[in-house]
Amino acid sequence: MIQKRQLIVHEDAKSPVAEAYRTMRTNIQFAKVDSDLRVIMFTSAGPSEGKSTTAANAAIAMAQTGKKVIIVDCDLRKPVQHKIFGKENRGVTNILVEGHAAADLIQDTGINNLQILASGPIPPNPSELLGSAKMHEIIESLKLLADIVIIDVPPILAVTDACVLASEVDGLLMVLDSGSVRPEMAQRAKELLLKANGYILGVVLNRVEIEAEHAYYYYYYGNEKKSS
Repeated sequence: MIQKRQLIVHEDAKSPVAEAYRTMRTNIQFAKVDSDLRVIMFTSAGPSEGKSTTAANAAIAMAQTGKKVIIVDCDLRKPVQHKIFGKENRGVTNILVEGHAAADLIQDTGINNLQILASGPIPPNPSELLGSAKMHEIIESLKLLADIVIIDVPPILAVTDACVLASEVDGLLMVLDSGSVRPEMAQRAKELLLKANGYILGVVLNRVEIEAEHAYYYYYYGNEKKSS
């Protein structure tokens, strides 16, 4: 069963939160005008900053434009996308380890134009699998099946997985919890991504309270800045 509370762009399209996601979608579309943004990665500096929920709602917002979108759970340590969309957890690791074809494990989400490739079983060596030639092949095959591929990866400061995939994607967004992230954490995360040849599209500032009459909402705001 889909966790409706988390997929607010789908369930409450007129809310300020959903509007913030649509603003983020527009910002992403203009963030890299000199080349196509086909594969976009979502990560965070630390744990529990909302990256997976952000990635899921961003994928829905993009699918609502009529583009075919696949969201891929590459958080092979603490996967949640299959829970968010209420789907079976078979996907990336099954392809990498067992040799399945990506097309055979992609699942429909029940939302128009949006499919999911779940993480699959948690492996003992996530970084090695994500950095393999086979993972590169998976990403290339998904680009043939969708207009946009959204990839959810673990936090940057916790493990190396995000940096391993940084150069494989066209751009990435870093989700930061406004109430808990420290400036030095965000700066360190940025430095690691740039060192890994990642193209940072911008920062998604999460859990920012808006005006009093909507104080019960939290929203995601895309602050798109080119990295220097």
